[in-house]
Amino acid sequence: MPVDDALWDEFHAVVNMTSRELRDWLATNASGPGSDALPDQAGTDRSRAVLDLLGKRRTDLTADDARVMRSVVDQVHDLRGEEPEPTAGDARWRRRLMSVGHDPLKPTG
Repeated sequence: MPVDDALWDEFHAVVNMTSRELRDWLATNASGPGSDALPDQAGTDRSRAVLDLLGKRRTDLTADDARVMRSVVDQVHDLRGEEPEPTAGDARWRRRLMSVGHDPLKPTG
């Protein structure tokens, strides 16, 4: 199995947005002036990969999915630290985190 218990749990702990929240945020963020992105094409390839992962069962995950999950966990920990408290930060920082499904304003737990 490409995704062990630790990675599965850690990914779902740092990705604190639901698939609907992430989809809505990506669509809203992509709807800025001069944007012609379709709602299902909103966000980066990585953002869409996270959205796809949120809809998968663990048994359906691939080695590529595991790499994306590890990358997202590492990015969130790099930007937030190991014990992140809800914080606003600057808009660019928050958008970067939210693009991978982590809302830094959401309470943990």
